[in-house]
Amino acid sequence: MRKKKLWVSALIVIACLVLMPNAIYSAETGTKQGSVSVPVTTGLTGSNNSAKTFYLDLPSGVAASAIKSGTLKYNGTNSVVGVLTLENGKIKVTLKGTVKDETFNVTGTSGGFEDPFKSTPGNSIWRYADGRRWQINDYKEDKGVNESYNRNATDHSMPSNDPPKTTVSTKSDPVNPNQATWYRNAMNQVPFSSVIQSSIKLDPKDLIGYKGTTAVKNGRFVVTYQVPSPQQRPEQVSDSFPKGQWVEGRLYYVTIPYFFTAEAKVTSYSYAGSVTFDYSPPDQATLNGTATLEKPSPNPIKLEGSKVDVKIDVKGELLGYTNSSNIEEWVFYAKEKDGSAKADMKKEYGKMLTASKSFDFQIPASRVTSDSFKQEYALTVIIRFKNPVITKTGTITSLEQKMEVSAGVYKKDNPVSYPSVPSKPTKPEGKPPIARISAPKYVKAGSDMMVYGGNSSDPDGYITDYAWGTPGAEGGIENTARGYVWYTRDKVGQTFPISLTVVDNDGLIGSTSTEVTVIEPIPSATLEITGSLKQNRKTTLTNSSTSPTRFPIIKSKTQVTISAVSGGTHADIKYSGSLAELESKDVLFRKPGKYKANIHVENTAGYGADGEITFDIAPDEVPSVYFDVTQKMYRDPEKGNRAIIQITDRSFSTDKDTLNRRIWEYRYDSNNDGRFTDENWQIFNNGNEINPKLELTQVGRYEIRLTVFEEFGQPTIEDYVTEADRRSADSYTDPIKQALVERTVEIDNRAPEVDWDL
Repeated sequence: MRKKKLWVSALIVIACLVLMPNAIYSAETGTKQGSVSVPVTTGLTGSNNSAKTFYLDLPSGVAASAIKSGTLKYNGTNSVVGVLTLENGKIKVTLKGTVKDETFNVTGTSGGFEDPFKSTPGNSIWRYADGRRWQINDYKEDKGVNESYNRNATDHSMPSNDPPKTTVSTKSDPVNPNQATWYRNAMNQVPFSSVIQSSIKLDPKDLIGYKGTTAVKNGRFVVTYQVPSPQQRPEQVSDSFPKGQWVEGRLYYVTIPYFFTAEAKVTSYSYAGSVTFDYSPPDQATLNGTATLEKPSPNPIKLEGSKVDVKIDVKGELLGYTNSSNIEEWVFYAKEKDGSAKADMKKEYGKMLTASKSFDFQIPASRVTSDSFKQEYALTVIIRFKNPVITKTGTITSLEQKMEVSAGVYKKDNPVSYPSVPSKPTKPEGKPPIARISAPKYVKAGSDMMVYGGNSSDPDGYITDYAWGTPGAEGGIENTARGYVWYTRDKVGQTFPISLTVVDNDGLIGSTSTEVTVIEPIPSATLEITGSLKQNRKTTLTNSSTSPTRFPIIKSKTQVTISAVSGGTHADIKYSGSLAELESKDVLFRKPGKYKANIHVENTAGYGADGEITFDIAPDEVPSVYFDVTQKMYRDPEKGNRAIIQITDRSFSTDKDTLNRRIWEYRYDSNNDGRFTDENWQIFNNGNEINPKLELTQVGRYEIRLTVFEEFGQPTIEDYVTEADRRSADSYTDPIKQALVERTVEIDNRAPEVDWDL
């Protein structure tokens, strides 16, 4: 009896194979060895490169699941940290770098490899009220001060258009070398901590757009050039200068591009080698999925600006199966690992054994609330078949592979101290200290100005005392590296010197000076808008205007207006109360479009200012509706002749809203005419279920419809919105409508088991 059953079962299998030619697969036996190379990497510097993790792509035709456990092996000169593993369809190996110490020349730039620093020193030249005489200001290097003298005009205009050609000198201090980006070559940066301090030198280049000479003396630039120069801007004339109809001030300046040069002693790291493994070639349809984080690079990356762009490549490779004509579609799905966060889905309908898609996300700066942040992403690749495919465990209609990647963001660099000196000099050589001042060139009257001398240094010891000179300023600076001073309103238009003398532990001194010009205490009128810039969401308009400390803004004179530029109207702008004396106001925009806000402020010094911002309000997008359902099921006699359908919802909000309600319906092709439009919908689940079950008893075809409703995923102002403002969509009328074949299920009876006795 048993032999007859086996014989009949074999006939059934053969019949299935004949009726379903797309289910054929090929099987291979034996174990093969594979190998992948570690990218050859040399010359990496910095302690963060002393160990490096590589994610190695598997050779074509090899699935991660086919690699035999325990056979991953690294071959090379590096040492392995931890164990080799498989992650997201790739081999993960962490190696210690091969160490090499070397000394080489480096260049300090303002950013990029070929980006020089630029200094713009100049000389003030003033025309007298008679229109024919000019006062020339010239820096005298031997005295370390500016001196003034008069020259008669040589042109014939009245008033004179330009001062007579005169050779003058000016001075300029370079930036601190610790502000430079140091390069060994265009491809390799070097940390400042590796630069040998005593070897740092200034390297000025030719003046930009003008002829002149640049000398480096006592750590500063001294430039000699001819005025008038091509570069000029208006200059504030001192109150002590005689006034008149033709009095005018000009600042003639030159632009000095420069670099730093030095030697660096660096430990570099290199990597190479290969990883071998044993694997079994697939003997049935197998899906191998890989996910690669393309951006940010490097990962993690420092936060610069308002956001970090993220790009993820997801790839699917069908192995052990060659009938590409049986492929229905590829489905790629990506989402942030947060139930209410952004998600995206893409499809590929090409008959290909390999397919891939890229997904773009963003990490906003507002999400990085600590020094470091990691965003996790869940990725899925699915392949669907037209006809069932036979595997060792039964027939399948699809294969699915899930993966995860993460993108990291950090805010602060590792602190770098400059210069690094011992608490006591080891070999005093009697070298004098170098004084350096950091201060703005212009300051508004009434504003506190920080003056900083902390970049001063001593080649063979350390600084013990700071002595400041701030004539004309209010307040004073004690024997410290920094302090604050300010200037009264009657000093507007005047230029004042600031001097610093430092004393080192050997009793030697070094001095330097700079100048600051006092300008009018004009306030800054500024507005900021924050929140979700999307229709029917709460935004906050904030007055961030500033004014010199001693001339505050008069609150009662602050005026703010909001208006529609395009898309919406004034009636679509909603807020409570008025915008008078605005400090902060919650605002809601009923329609998407472009809007602007204007502000006018005045301070107690009698100065006013105006500001404007323009911003876009995005539309509230409808959700994207999509679900999975098995296209054919059978009634089960052991379950009351019912077919139990399992459904998986993959719907998502395209703009980060929340799906808080789902209504599931079906309609039955009762007359078996192949149409559903003459049938009525019946609700079978309205409990917001993501994985509902549908129990059916009648043989035939059923169409399923899902309607999803959104709740605002961002704060709103409830007084200005209604239920009708919440977006919804359904699988039947969604503009990107899911194909009917994907929304239908066919219920059938199981074929009886054949048996007989002879």
